This record gives sequence, C-alpha cells and structure tokens, in this order.
Amino acid sequence: STEQAMAIGTAGYTAMLAVMALERNGVTPDKGEVLVTGANGGVGSFSIAILARLGYRVVASTGRLSEADYLKRLGAAEIIDRATLAEPGRPLAKERWAGAIDSVGSHTLANICASTRYWGTVAACGLAQGMDFPASVAPFILRGVTLAGIDSVMRPREDRIRAWDRLAKDLDPAALALITHPIGLSDVIETAHRLMAGEVRGRVVVDTQR
Repeated sequence: STEQAMAIGTAGYTAMLAVMALERNGVTPDKGEVLVTGANGGVGSFSIAILARLGYRVVASTGRLSEADYLKRLGAAEIIDRATLAEPGRPLAKERWAGAIDSVGSHTLANICASTRYWGTVAACGLAQGMDFPASVAPFILRGVTLAGIDSVMRPREDRIRAWDRLAKDLDPAALALITHPIGLSDVIETAHRLMAGEVRGRVVVDTQR
C-alpha cells in the first residue's frame, strides 16, 4: 500500500541496500554475528528486522537500552550500549563481527572496523556521531575487511528495483507495523522536536488527512 511504501521510505530502502552489500561480499548467517548501530532509528530498525528474518544473529547497539524489548521483538539477539563503541579505540581489536551496518560514523565506525573479523564487511550509511573517520588502515590490510559505502540517492534504477523487490519478500509486514508510528499533520512540529531529542524510534508516517 502507499502507507507501507512511505513507512519503509528511504530508511528501509537504505537498510536493504546495506544488507545486499553484506551479501554481495559473502557475509552469510553462518559466518557469525552482524552488528547494527543506531538500532532504534529507521535504518537500524529495518536492518535488524531484515537480517533476523534472513537468519542472521543480530547484535543491536543503542543509546536507549530502555528500548531493548522493542529491538528484541524486531529480531535482535543481543543489545549493547553504544558507549562501548563511541570512544577512541585501538587500530585493531579482538575480532567479533562478521559484518555490520553502521549509521553512526566517527569513532563508532572506526571501532567497528577494528573489531570486524577476517574478510568481514562493514556497510556505512550514516553520520549520527560525526563525519570524521578516525581509523587506521590496519583492519583493511591485515584482515581484509571491506568498508562498503551505501549511497541511496544516485543508485541506478536496476539497483532500486532489486532493493524494493527484496523488501517485498524479506521484510515481515508485522515488523513494519512495529517500526511505524502514524501521526497527523498537526502533530508534526511536536514530533520533530522529539525526533531531534532522540525520543522517537523507528519510522513516523504523516497522515495528511488527520
């Protein structure tokens, strides 16, 4: 429906592109855990739901641990505090992630790369923490880690069709309903303030008839 399409929006589409990037680089469920940062946001929520439906063990990183039940209902197997990734770290850390979808950037992305397993892939699609990337080349030249950039704006039409076809198959409608919060047009300003304060999870769909 049009409501479902708007609920998925750019966030769901971007999440699907990120999942496809992991698959393209050989990150399969049997390879190990996949980390999703910014887990309560739109991209994070969709990434968890899609990966879990595909059989991956998903670890969700969030600054709102009070939302753990929501994230587990989406399919997260484990919840970690974003603070564990947000500070400056070592060039290489203990290997853990087979793959990751990151919408945060900065030190978080650097630490994810440093702890990604040999031949793992990190899909980067956001900059919630910052545009900087304070990392070293160590994960890339010593472990063969791939950093895959996810651009949702200039993708060719065939990529878009492929991603939306996958969303139709690999996104559980029940998860979409859980992620989505409908509001009326009169609620937009209040919701925008809550969004900027980090108090909104998932996706907000504006019903212009309300």
